Amino acid sequence: MATDGDGTVAGVPVDWDAQAAVFDDEPDHGLRDPGVRAAWAERLRGWLPGRPAEILDLGCGTGSLSLLAAEQGHRVTGVDLSPAMVERARAKLAGRDAVFLTGDAAHPPVGEQRFDAVLVRHVLWALPDPARALRHWRGLLRPGGRLVLVEGVWGSVTPVGIPADRLLTLLAPLVSHTHLDLLSPDPRLWGRKVDDERYAVVARV
Repeated sequence: MATDGDGTVAGVPVDWDAQAAVFDDEPDHGLRDPGVRAAWAERLRGWLPGRPAEILDLGCGTGSLSLLAAEQGHRVTGVDLSPAMVERARAKLAGRDAVFLTGDAAHPPVGEQRFDAVLVRHVLWALPDPARALRHWRGLLRPGGRLVLVEGVWGSVTPVGIPADRLLTLLAPLVSHTHLDLLSPDPRLWGRKVDDERYAVVARV
């Protein structure tokens, strides 16, 4: 899940191992509701390559999006800083073509391996240097690859997150094409109606 690489989110310490047991209780985390699950599967089908591909899921949490990608025929490598999250992801995808590693999403431990798509949900906003992370992730892509970035701005009193216009500005020097999907209007993704800014950017190199 999203961390600054030292177990914090926006500078606030979070025990992600402790959160692992209840993480999937959120509708858009566990995807236990068939409607929510189907909505995310539909979005992933449009964002990821149409053919079987190598997908890197950064800040994968318990592996819910990894599972959807694997079900669509992709080979998934998931990375999360929390060993407990990684353990749950491995159990969730047991028997699938997937590998899960414990490590920092900003600098995933994948060596020289390259991918057709890097999938990152609700991680970038919490990193201390988003521009640097994007540059590193861009370098993990094969020619013609894509970044799939699901982000937003949450809260009304003290909002946190990364606005879409800022993310598009950071991506401009790195990619050849970007597509913005607004996700807030689709309550199926969240299991309820939401009023804050939630979106996805698919950036192709």
